[in-house]
Amino acid sequence: MKISTRAEYGIRVLVALARAEGRGPVSLTAVARSEKLPHAYLEQLVADLREIGLNFEQKRQGPATGGDGELPLAGKTFVLTGTLGRMSREEATARIEGLGGKVTGSVSGKTDYVVAGENPGTKLDKAQALERPVIDEAELERVLAG
Repeated sequence: MKISTRAEYGIRVLVALARAEGRGPVSLTAVARSEKLPHAYLEQLVADLREIGLNFEQKRQGPATGGDGELPLAGKTFVLTGTLGRMSREEATARIEGLGGKVTGSVSGKTDYVVAGENPGTKLDKAQALERPVIDEAELERVLAG
């Protein structure tokens, strides 16, 4: 039995979402990026799933939002460098984005946090040169916990 490319991509997205179960919010964009999926297939999959009644909206409650209803990391920019030990880059990105933060690929004067894992490379050097805050994975988890 031959599986269509569209179905194969859908299966890959669902498997990636299942792997992320219980590890915090997961953005479909992060899943698509980690699975190297074309954006058009992801959009079609979402449309198909909505058509059969799946709701992608998530109500925020408790510590996930601040007292004013804003996400706690709104306006904060993160750069990940090196290998993280407790979570994948995709999971870290999804969790940061789920709390309103943004993850970029390069350090600048606008970077709020540089998360340095094992073997961080030149991003760490640039963060130190620009005097940007550098945190480890344990500190990232504290930031994510609020």
